[in-house]
Formats: sequence, structure tokens, C-alpha cells
Amino acid sequence: MKKLFRFLIAGGIGFVVDAGVLHLLLWFTPFGPFVGRAISIPSALLATWFLNRNFTFGRSDRSLAAEGFRYGSVGLTSALLNYALFSSLLVSEPTLKPIIALTLTSAAATAFSFFGYSRFVFRHRQNP
Repeated sequence: MKKLFRFLIAGGIGFVVDAGVLHLLLWFTPFGPFVGRAISIPSALLATWFLNRNFTFGRSDRSLAAEGFRYGSVGLTSALLNYALFSSLLVSEPTLKPIIALTLTSAAATAFSFFGYSRFVFRHRQNP
């Protein structure tokens, strides 16, 4: 339960990074929500990797490259799910504010991410 709570804190910070970058891009650049989200998601992924590695789960016993690859694999899959849902919401409901769509879709991707990170990325190998 402690890891889940820490994961939600790290995810909350990641959400703030995601939403903040998206908001800044929408406000200060000609990028629309689709391009903005393609930039904000990797920013949030980098922030959550650092937090999950150092605060939530601890470093895995794998090399940094192997851990990064595994984290990126789970993160990319979660991000694609998140982005597909985000895009679908905005296309099907054009009056929906992008920040609302981001909130809904981020919540939907949270369970997938926790399972993937805790079981595939940061799970420590058992000694035989």
C-alpha cells in the first residue's frame, strides 16, 4: 500500500508536468493539443521515471540501460493508450477542453502503469 501511495504522488507530479507543459505549449506556441501532448507526455515520463526510481520503488537490480528500456517500454505503451484515449475524446467531443481530456485519460492509464512498473521494471529478482 505504501508503494501505491508513493506511486500516486509520483504520478501526481508527473500529471502536473504533463499538464503544465501542455498548457505552456498551448498558450505560447502555435501547437495544438495533439502536438502539444506529443511533447508533454515524454516530459512527464522522464519526471516519473526519476521519481519512481528514487522514491516509489527504488532502483532495480538491473543495469541503468535495462531499467530505462523496461521503464520506457511500459511508459510508451501507457502513453500510447493515454494519447489514443485523449485524441478520441477530443475528436468525438470537439468542445471538450484539452485539460479535461488529459485528466480523464491520465486516470485511465494509471492502473496499467502501476502494474507494469511494479511487476516488470522495478521488481527485484528473488535469490534461489
